[in-house]
Parts: sequence; C-alpha cells; structure tokens
Amino acid sequence: MILAASCLANQSGETAAAFRIRQRVHAAGDPRRTGTIRFIGPISGHDGEWIGVDWDADSGGKHDGMVNGTRYFSTRTSSSGSFVRAKALSAGISFLDAVYKRYRGESTKEEEDEMYVFSTSQRRVSVELVGKDKVEEKLKKFEELLSISVSFMGVSSVDPLCHISTLLPKLKEVDLSGNLLSNWQDIASLCKALPSLQMLDLTSNLMEHEVTEYPSLKNIHLLVLNNCGVTWDVVEKLKVSVPLVAELHLMANELKMIEPTAGPFVQGLNSLRLLNLEANNIDSWDEILKLSHLRSLEELHLNKNKLKTIYYPSSDASCVPFENLQCLLLGRNDIDDVASVDSLNSFPSLVDIRLSENPVADPAKGGVPRFVLIARLSKVKILNGSEISPRERRESEIRYVRLIMAKMQLNNLEEIQRAHPRFVELKALHGIEDEKLQAGGSGPQTLASTLINLTLKCVGPSMGEKQPLTKKLPPSVTVAKLIALCESFFKLKDIKLRLFLEEKGSPLPLPLDDDMATLMELGLGTEATIIIDEELD
Repeated sequence: MILAASCLANQSGETAAAFRIRQRVHAAGDPRRTGTIRFIGPISGHDGEWIGVDWDADSGGKHDGMVNGTRYFSTRTSSSGSFVRAKALSAGISFLDAVYKRYRGESTKEEEDEMYVFSTSQRRVSVELVGKDKVEEKLKKFEELLSISVSFMGVSSVDPLCHISTLLPKLKEVDLSGNLLSNWQDIASLCKALPSLQMLDLTSNLMEHEVTEYPSLKNIHLLVLNNCGVTWDVVEKLKVSVPLVAELHLMANELKMIEPTAGPFVQGLNSLRLLNLEANNIDSWDEILKLSHLRSLEELHLNKNKLKTIYYPSSDASCVPFENLQCLLLGRNDIDDVASVDSLNSFPSLVDIRLSENPVADPAKGGVPRFVLIARLSKVKILNGSEISPRERRESEIRYVRLIMAKMQLNNLEEIQRAHPRFVELKALHGIEDEKLQAGGSGPQTLASTLINLTLKCVGPSMGEKQPLTKKLPPSVTVAKLIALCESFFKLKDIKLRLFLEEKGSPLPLPLDDDMATLMELGLGTEATIIIDEELD
C-alpha cells in the first residue's frame, strides 16, 4: 500500500511571492479565520510587501481596504479588511494531510468528537493514529471508512488523487466545511477519486461561479452548499452534473432571485426531494413559485427570509404546482396576513408547516394564536414542529367557531365566509348552534350547554406555593371577573394580578390584558390553562 505521508508545509517562511490575488487563505495557526487575498504589494509609508486580506468574518479586519486616503482594495464590509505580512498567513494543506492530521490523535476535544466513523456494519470505529509503528494497522480501518470529517482544517487542495483512492475506497460521506476550497474542478477530481461518495458538505468554502459539466458528481445524493457564495446561476449550471441529488442545501448565500435558464420554471433536478433555502434574502413569493414544477420536491425550507405573502398559483393541464410538497418551513419571515395562511390549504399534499416568528403567528404583533392557525389550516398535521393530535384539532376548531360567533354579526354570512372561509364548514362539522347563552340546555355543542374547564396556576413570587385549581366557568365570564375569582380562590390580597393563557405549542403564554373580553370572545376551550402572575411596579 502506498502511503502519502507528505509533510505539512511550514508557512512561517513564506514570502508574498508565494501567494496570489483571489487566493483563499487562513490566519497562520487559526484555520477557522479564513479570508481572500485582494492585494499584494507595497503600502505607502511602510517597508516591504504587504498582503491585503478580506476576512470572511466581519469582525476579522480593521478597515475597508483604504489606508491614509489611498484605496488598495475593496472589501465586503467596512471592517473586514486588513494588511498582514506573508508569515501571518497559511495557504492551507492537502485533503490527505488533513485526514492524517485529524485522525492521528493530537487533537482538541472538539476534534475528537468528530474522530470516528461508521463501518460497513454501522459500528462506531475509532481511527486514531498514534506513531509510525501503528500506521499500517490503522490503515485497515481507513479502508472501511464510510464517513469522514476534515472540517476547518485549512484544506486547499486535493492532490495526490491516486493516494486518496487507495486510502479511502469505500468513503460515502465527507465533510469539508470551513476550508479553503474554491475551484469546482478540484471538487470534481475528489469525487472521481472517491467513486462511492454520496454526501458532500462544502459549507463555508467560497466557491467560484465558473461551472462546467462534471460527470464525477453523478453519484452525489446530498450536496451542502451553505454559505458558499453561490448564485442560482451556479445551481442551474451544476444541476446537470448531479442527476441523483435528493437533498440540496443552499443556506446563507444571500440569494434574492431564482432565475431559471429555460422558461419560467426551474426544470431538471428530477430526484430533488428536499431544498433548503433558509437564511437568504428572498422577499417575493413569485420567486418561490418558480420551483413549483419540481415534481419530486417534498420539503422546502424557507425560514429566515423576507417573504411577506403566500398564495397558491392556478394549475394548468401540464403540471399541478407543488404537487408532492409535504413540508413547508416559513419561520422568521414577514408574513402578516391570514389570507396567506388560508392559501396553504390549496397545496395538495402539505401537512407540515412552520409559521413561528411571523407577525401573523404572534398575537403580541396583531397576529393569531395557535388554535386559530390550526382551525384555519384544514390538513396540517404538524404546526411549528409540534404534532397536532385529533383532540387538539377538535378543540381548536370548536374554540375558533365560538370566537367568530362572539365577535361577528351572524346574520351577515357572506362577510363571515369571506373573512373566515372554514367557519360554516366547522360550525356544521361540530354541530354548533346559534343560541344565546343561558342556563341548562341540551343538544349538540350548544353554547347554552357549555361550561369551560379552566386550570388555574399561581406563579407570582409573592403568592407562595399554591396547588393548581380546576374550575368550570360560564363562557360569559370576563377577564376582570376571572381576576376577582382568582383573588377569592387563592386568597390573594393586596397583590395586583395579571393573567396569561398558556397554550400547547406556543413558546410564550398569551397575556389577557382586555378586562372586558369574555372567555368566549377569547376563544377559550375546555381544559385551558390560566397562569396567574403579579404586576411588576
């Protein structure tokens, strides 16, 4: 067996001539501090040659490439640039050197967490290499490796390829995140040397935009290009090389537009099941609709973008938009209208939705609580990561109908149906009748027969330890009356109370600040929990 145990380069003796413009580098001794060379040459008033680096981390530099009124280079931000001597930089190491360095045992605890792989029998196998005498023995384990991580190791090249093929013949997964790779041809060459490779993570490698067709990528099933500076044009050029890709992750690439090369919709990517576009700058739903003809797409992650509205497009004879989409993550956008929520019912297969941290899902910002979202979304089974049980759905829908009946004139059905498209359907489904509140009564879900079962919990620091109480109260009780009842139930004198509604699936309790609102108007259903706190001065 040939062992490519090349020596790690000592960068301390490098000169500026050893570097080039646009080269990816890291700070000597710190592979996690990466940047791009933007200038090589003299600086007025200073001896010798200097290298201007635009650091990836905004806090990594001191200026924007201008010193004493002279601009030497441009930077991404106003404080990401700095000048350094050549000895302060490293041009990185090869992929194999990184493998040897990481798995020979001289590592930090953080690295040790990654220093194992799964064998063909899915057994966790240590690959620590200690001393030259044990190299041959340990190499047998290298040959069984299915997964390997050389993240943040300063990898900048992939040669010698023949040695990679010999050392890692069964490798299926490789994590190259946080390195210095940028050339797609290098990536293609690595994949050629690793024909079994199916998962490739290139997170935080600043990749070039020049892309051609690379047949060696044909077996890649999972491709991670988070924070790689890629544009959609790169995706369009790359897709012909990855016909089997089932998961494509494109987080944090500052993507704003999706621009298909042929026609109004993205074509190809026939195996793509999951597309992750989180933490980009997409602000128009029209851009997302360009993905609607991806027939295999089941999961679309759009958290942390700038979307304001959602709508379902009209279908045509050739394609049902988002036909197989089951999961749509929209957390931390700017969606603020319930019409967007209602439009999600039109997606034919959608059952898993995230709307958290949008104005529409935040009652404190004028949005609606979880029970309203559940009632408006007829097919959803998982909301904001929390599964909806049949019981929670039933109670949410009944509570929602009560809320509408309490707040709207029931003789204007046209207005109700326009504002609440599921009202008539849900009212009939649960047998809720249009009756005034009164004592007694019978029949299917009549308001007259409904008492609300409330659990009352004291949490105020001055209240002492008090056991929760469960009380049945009529829906006509106001918040002000409930406060008075809580003072009586728990004997809370001289404490100004504030009530909160605790709901399953909501990160924070909902404050009940409208003293005149009734339990029915708040939409409280049976087995609601009221948190009793005290006002702070």
